[in-house]
Amino acid sequence: MAKTVTVYSTTTCPYCVMAKDFLKEKNIKFEDVNLSENPARVHEIIEKSGQTGVPVIDVEGKIIVGFNKPELKKALGIN
Repeated sequence: MAKTVTVYSTTTCPYCVMAKDFLKEKNIKFEDVNLSENPARVHEIIEKSGQTGVPVIDVEGKIIVGFNKPELKKALGIN
């Protein structure tokens, strides 16, 4: 069963691009919330992670701050 994944990113963030590319390589569907284009949703990452840095990745409520590949793999249940 596919997990619900949301990536909070900005247009200029290289780690955001890396995280999204990783998810695409693994055929993981995700919602990309680009905070540069949708600043009204910044409050979501503050509530979820306590900070404003991106990327913030939400995997079924498990919050991963930054592109932390080992944590992301663990949350997704992949090798």
